[in-house]
Amino acid sequence: MNKPFKINVNELYDFELNSDEINSLDIVEESAKSFHVIADSQNYETTLLKSDFNKKKYSVQINGNVYEIKISDELDMLINELGMEASLENKEDDVKAPMPGLIVSIDVVKGQEVKENQGVLVLEAMKMENTLLAPRDGIIKSIDIQVGDKVEKNTVLIEMEE
Repeated sequence: MNKPFKINVNELYDFELNSDEINSLDIVEESAKSFHVIADSQNYETTLLKSDFNKKKYSVQINGNVYEIKISDELDMLINELGMEASLENKEDDVKAPMPGLIVSIDVVKGQEVKENQGVLVLEAMKMENTLLAPRDGIIKSIDIQVGDKVEKNTVLIEMEE
């Protein structure tokens, strides 16, 4: 199935790609966050600097230049088209696994006060380390995983309280 994606770069430029176009890229992983990409006979050295899977926002360095990228899938585009985007404000109280993966580190402890978007743990998925962020200001109520645990998508990893 050829799924569409909309990519917004630096809140200035929009690009539309589909899954076939993405899969046609020649991508070689150089390290956990660095990749060599060949597209249309052009070479690109890329590094993932930051990732926020909940908001689908990424900071990527490409050939020395840093870009802020937001990726929207078919559902995101439909929600936006229907004008429902504002009603989907993140009301999460817990940190959940956005995809299956392996817990690499836990960067908080029970009872610790955290701020919204503060890194709380690192999840390795698809050979990439992804820092998961606190969804809001609060206190860590419980940590339901340990380093080395394999988790499934939507597994509650950390519970928060006011």
